[in-house]
Amino acid sequence: MEKLMLLGDEALAQGALDAGISGAYAYPGTPSTEIMEYIQRSKQAIEQKVHRTWSSNEKTAVESAIGMSYAGKRTIVCMKHVGLNVAADPFMNSAFTGANGGLLVVVADDPSMHSSQNEQDSRFYGKFALIPVLEPSNQQECYDMVFNGLTLSEKYHVPVLLRLTTRLSHSRAGITTRQTLPPNQLHFPEDPNQFMLLPAFARKKYKNLIALQNDFLKESATSVFNKKHESEENRRLGIIACGLAYNYLMENFAGKQIPYPILKICQYPVPVEAVTELYNSCESLLILEEGMPIVEEMVKGFSWSGTKPIKGRLDGTIPRDGELNPNIVARALGLPDKVGADIPDVVAPRPPQLCIGCPHADSYLALNEALKEYGKGHVFSDIGCYTLGFMPPYQAINSCVDMGASITMAKGAADAGLYPAVAVIGDSTFAHSGMTGLLDCVYEKANVVIVILDNSTTGMTGGQAYTAAGHLEDICIGLGVEKEHIRVFVPLKKNFDEMVQIYKEEIAYDGVSVVIPRRECVQTLKKKNKMEE
Repeated sequence: MEKLMLLGDEALAQGALDAGISGAYAYPGTPSTEIMEYIQRSKQAIEQKVHRTWSSNEKTAVESAIGMSYAGKRTIVCMKHVGLNVAADPFMNSAFTGANGGLLVVVADDPSMHSSQNEQDSRFYGKFALIPVLEPSNQQECYDMVFNGLTLSEKYHVPVLLRLTTRLSHSRAGITTRQTLPPNQLHFPEDPNQFMLLPAFARKKYKNLIALQNDFLKESATSVFNKKHESEENRRLGIIACGLAYNYLMENFAGKQIPYPILKICQYPVPVEAVTELYNSCESLLILEEGMPIVEEMVKGFSWSGTKPIKGRLDGTIPRDGELNPNIVARALGLPDKVGADIPDVVAPRPPQLCIGCPHADSYLALNEALKEYGKGHVFSDIGCYTLGFMPPYQAINSCVDMGASITMAKGAADAGLYPAVAVIGDSTFAHSGMTGLLDCVYEKANVVIVILDNSTTGMTGGQAYTAAGHLEDICIGLGVEKEHIRVFVPLKKNFDEMVQIYKEEIAYDGVSVVIPRRECVQTLKKKNKMEE
């Protein structure tokens, strides 16, 4: 045992290594990225030969993790909340196939959308899939829950979802480690048909999953992570605090006894009996949860005869959107608000912008010039640092919906008669989910220009490697794009006229064109130069 000072993400990663995983699969996405990065640079992971390479996207990551579980080994798969949307197909079906070796699906949600397109709550996915869900309230639980989650997975032969949020992922605290477990031996499932989801098998597996719900409920009822704090001082209010919200509650009573009875919930399904006891013994309930009102909705839906007030996000006691914090909790409890003075006007907000020397800047300036005669509204973009092309002084793009949507949106607009229709997508995003969209364009001979901004890295999340690096032209040719309409240039100011001319020529072509501006990200170049010094 040793003490370590770790981020929540890092604590989880160390827990996974100590719990004997043989593989970690992931696609980078804030706030989950640091989990895989920690494992990749870990001396322990290297010595244990833990598989730790980035996947093309979250779907392929989950499918690879299912394959490792099939082989009897323990594994984790990590992503941010919108990544679980990409992985939803294998994730939902993995609840039916179940697990052989322990399978832990780690999802980091982003309340307040610090770096995301939406604010969704992955606990709904766990409820939808009918599998156990773990939600740590601190860094030590991030570490400990990996052991419990993998054990739970192997005990019931089901995947387990572990949900983090931004503030926990990216804050640091001391943790105490456990003795490292050896990895599982390779072994096949006892049932040779376990991973076969033909309808005849799947129907039986669904019945089995439903039959396990009572067992999952018993596990929640006896979980070390779900705790009751009794108090006879004030029964006017009972508090249910979920995950990180429990820490926010405790912060408001630092060093003091909380006068209300509390039920801390960090393992799901919701322990119904404990909630019922709390409800029956108090005049009202306050439900504190980070994200959406999933527990509040469930508690209100329980078959109780009473009509006592149940307060939370649904009735406005807690704001319906945005990240929870200690001040919001204080206001809900009727305690003094500790918010400081307003930020003075002299402190001007500084919106994010492309880095000085970013290759995307030159690409956008040339694209704007090539499209000048057509006016605004012709460029569909994607998820990446290049999304900042929406900001002044470029104002070069008109959409950002989800990974890969730039290409298919451009195709749909072209189908509707828009000309020209241009898609801007990063090289890593193209590998993640742009290739199938390009195949649609080739199949229908759509009149589109696809701009793949190649900076040789996954730039927005810190410069991770990606699977299609060095193969973009070959992939495009393989998908059916005509070789003479795959154009590559170096985005530099001195090449401005050449860049504009290439854009104009491909805009004029009636068919599928791919333009690849290629220059390394300035940030990864700086890191590389530092390492060589």
